Amino acid sequence: MAQRGIQLDSAKFCCSICLDLLKDPVTIPCGHSYCMSCIKSCWDEEDHREIISCPQCRQTFTPRPVLVKNTMVADIEEKMKKMGLQAAPPDLCYAGPGDVDGHRGHHTVSAAAERTERQKELGLSRQKIQQRIRDTEKDVKVLQQEVEAINRSAEKAVEDSELIRLIDKRRSDVKQQIRSQQEEEASRAEELQEKLKQEIAELRRKDTELKQLSHTEDHNHFLHNYPSLSRLSESTHSLSTNIRPLSYFEDVTAAVSELREKLQDLLSEEWSKISLTVTEVDVLLSQPEPKTRAEFLQYSCQITLDPNTAHRRLSLSEGNRKVTQKRKDQSYPRHPDRFTTWFQVLSRESLTGRCYWEVEWRQSGVSITVAYKDISRKGNGSGFGCNDKSWELDCSNNQFRHNSIKTPTSVPVSSRVGVYLDHSARILSFYNVSETMTLLHSVQTTFTQPLHAGFWVYLFSGDSAEFCQLK
Repeated sequence: MAQRGIQLDSAKFCCSICLDLLKDPVTIPCGHSYCMSCIKSCWDEEDHREIISCPQCRQTFTPRPVLVKNTMVADIEEKMKKMGLQAAPPDLCYAGPGDVDGHRGHHTVSAAAERTERQKELGLSRQKIQQRIRDTEKDVKVLQQEVEAINRSAEKAVEDSELIRLIDKRRSDVKQQIRSQQEEEASRAEELQEKLKQEIAELRRKDTELKQLSHTEDHNHFLHNYPSLSRLSESTHSLSTNIRPLSYFEDVTAAVSELREKLQDLLSEEWSKISLTVTEVDVLLSQPEPKTRAEFLQYSCQITLDPNTAHRRLSLSEGNRKVTQKRKDQSYPRHPDRFTTWFQVLSRESLTGRCYWEVEWRQSGVSITVAYKDISRKGNGSGFGCNDKSWELDCSNNQFRHNSIKTPTSVPVSSRVGVYLDHSARILSFYNVSETMTLLHSVQTTFTQPLHAGFWVYLFSGDSAEFCQLK
């Protein structure tokens, strides 16, 4: 009997949050004791509120009290353990009808009253969940309609391109680009659609659990489970931040029709427009601009320099990825694409869509550029950044230049520079390379042709620049 009596008294050493024997007991200013981890977790959830309160008597504290170990309770528990006494069974740790109203000098509420208050909050929580379900179901329907519209528009563009019999090879290229873009964008929309369906299922499950909890007659069970069930996370898949005006493949169809009418005398020029238009189809979901280096590397591309564009004072090496200025002319053959006035070179590859590359430069006279292929190859106006066909980052002078207009960079240019191009979104950005990336300068403009990367090594012999190998 004595053993039983001590066991009943051990209920006083239970935490009213976890309903278990106190672990690392601490006492707060109102006199109530809790497990240190329990009261910390409870108050961490209330940090967004201005006032912190006692979970048991609801006395409020401002600012958040410092937790102090209850040495007396800890000592008693330790002695109980040495005597071989066990903690009271879980049901004995629940507060009875008179266990909390008997505290003098404290504001107390009954479990029933607290249940009534939380029941109101539960109703509001269910309303929010049900509204989220309705909104998300609408988003799913919108995405389904957009997937169907993407496929219809792509089919129409492919059908029109097949009418061009005189350029069957070009038609195959157009079809391949359309199919690739169609698959990418439809897949992206379907992936988001699936995520939204999963969110609906999770919301329905939480709503069912809240409904079941609202009917329980056990006040303590209700109060113990309600906080975790009532928390509603923010939706991460809302269309409002991802959707943008749509044009699908109509631009492709229009470009193909125009080409058909001018085919005989404008084949070469118009083909470039069609190829570019396909890659710039303004479809459903826009991708946010990368922030970290890892995100940029998703769009990395391998770029090599075109020897037929290199000025004779420039030497190419490392598989045509590195350019170095030399004292003497190199033995390059004559070529109409070769720069003859400034020490410049362009890449062999044309760039559309999303592209990212990194450059290492050395010495004191290097510019990193992107330019249209039809930029002039001779004369003062052929310098990168000196015309409307090129965009230049002058690494040595920490400035950006386009059409002879100079703009200082936000910070000095480091020896390793990352270049990000989103052709369809009309974005060109330069970064100092690090894990977080530091923006040097960004441009938003309409690119009317595919772009080529390049270098201007303009000052001393030995100055060099290189496209880095990215993994």
